[in-house]
Amino acid sequence: MQKRNKGLILACAFCFLCFSCDSKAVYDVYNSLPNNWHKDSVASFKFKAPDTINNYNLYVNLRNNDDYKFSNLYLIVELNYPNGKAVRDTLEYKMAAPSGELLGVGFSDVKENKLWYRGYNEPFKFTEEGEYNVTVQHAMRSNGKVNGVLDLEGVTEIGFRVERMQ
Repeated sequence: MQKRNKGLILACAFCFLCFSCDSKAVYDVYNSLPNNWHKDSVASFKFKAPDTINNYNLYVNLRNNDDYKFSNLYLIVELNYPNGKAVRDTLEYKMAAPSGELLGVGFSDVKENKLWYRGYNEPFKFTEEGEYNVTVQHAMRSNGKVNGVLDLEGVTEIGFRVERMQ
């Protein structure tokens, strides 16, 4: 019995080390969503600038399941600087292959998508010290309809991640 407990403890410790060590992540937070993502619901992420010297990649993270019925995703992302400056972008991401299979990482019906926001082609540098705020809102529309999708189904969590560039 004691030998079995040691093995279990070692296995748990190994898994913890493998999945919790992420040397690039400076900030990585998720907000859970209720049954759907209402068009007026805004996910907000506040964090302090790690420094004003190094370059960073910024990501919008998204977890979705098979209830997500679109091949793409439109987001309105706003980055608010400590001095009050705000940069607002409308972004489109591909969410499904031509076959209809959801893109992303995951073994079950839940897929995780790490979507580039800033830093991909041009390194992002925090130009000001202090607290930044990022807001994320969906801007989905059904084909042929003027009004946006009121309740977007299939998105379970929305997150934001800051990684130090290597």
